[in-house]
Amino acid sequence: MPDQHIKISVIMDEEPERTKRWEGGYERTWEILKEDESGSLKATVEEILFQSKRDRIVKSTGQIRLGMMRHLFVVIDSSRSMEDQDLKPNRLTATLKLMEAFIDEYFDQNPISQVGIIMTKNKRAEKLTDLSGNPKKHMTAIRKAVDTVCLGEPSLYNSLNLALQTLKHMPGHTSREILIILSSLTTCDPANIYEMIQTMKSLKVRVSVIGLSAEVRVCTMLTRETGGTYHVILDESHFKELLLTLHVKPPPANASSECSLIRMGFPQHTFASLTDQNAKPAFSMALLDSTDAGLSLGGYFCPQCHGNYTELPVECKVCGLTLVSAPHLARSFHHLFPLHAFTEMPVGDRPDKRFCDSCQGELKDKTIFTCSSCKNVFCVECDHFIHDSLHCCPGCVHSQRTP
Repeated sequence: MPDQHIKISVIMDEEPERTKRWEGGYERTWEILKEDESGSLKATVEEILFQSKRDRIVKSTGQIRLGMMRHLFVVIDSSRSMEDQDLKPNRLTATLKLMEAFIDEYFDQNPISQVGIIMTKNKRAEKLTDLSGNPKKHMTAIRKAVDTVCLGEPSLYNSLNLALQTLKHMPGHTSREILIILSSLTTCDPANIYEMIQTMKSLKVRVSVIGLSAEVRVCTMLTRETGGTYHVILDESHFKELLLTLHVKPPPANASSECSLIRMGFPQHTFASLTDQNAKPAFSMALLDSTDAGLSLGGYFCPQCHGNYTELPVECKVCGLTLVSAPHLARSFHHLFPLHAFTEMPVGDRPDKRFCDSCQGELKDKTIFTCSSCKNVFCVECDHFIHDSLHCCPGCVHSQRTP
């Protein structure tokens, strides 16, 4: 018994001092809540939300080397615990619904990246979709998975091992990532999970976890060793914020990641008329994985091997050339050169400005935001929209176009 007590104390001492207890979070929140003259907490809550958004904008504007070409496997727990109804109508349905929004936003922000989906239940892991840059394929698989029967326990080891079989073959200049959405507080593994963690670390695979129940120590070690993040949701809105805010944008690249030139093709869409006698039907290479393969008179033809594809981006199945369009690269540009944070100042510091230079609304807030380049002034809502969605200052763009 004494030896047992020593072991337990050593394990607890390995954890650095943190304030992750949910009770501590509520204590800190309670201290900063203040009522106004009418007894309302609305102003304080709005200030907390505003500050959190502002902090996110400031953090995202640093010049950090990012992994632009991402290969991400999403592991979804479909064990018995996913039938719990704390998320409506249950955890599995709520998760799959958010996954549809995640897939859509992921490919909008990372058009030259790929995603794969794995589901784990009953001590096994099954690949729902392989790595692909086709969002329609993933959407179809997710909608079919709504009828999945939740059984048994998940297996972290089997899920990580299944994803690793594909990720270990990815080139060194791309990022290798795994995102685990875990509901269960247990995992049933056929081998030592800690050895798998070290394998992930050696192969530079970043593993992140979103917990739906409570913090689990093995997940803490997994994310800490591989450089990922670990969060436990508070409610459905917090779940959505974690998924769409933290895991959509490209993560910082490893210092040891390779740098290499990437050959890409930029095919133009061609379509031959049915009345054109010289038109030759071509077999679409994108339909090799499906049963409805057929011939078409148009598509995107690989400039290297002339393979035909129905949509971009895609990796040519014949010669391996990455085929993209110019807008795909343009949408990734703002990640490499993020818009700088606007200067926050009291509205009285700019008496010459009564209206927002973007929406033309009256500046009613106490705080305004000024672009350091064009000196234009923006309200709070426009500041968030410009940094979260537009990614360029409208005042600077207008001044560049004006002769």
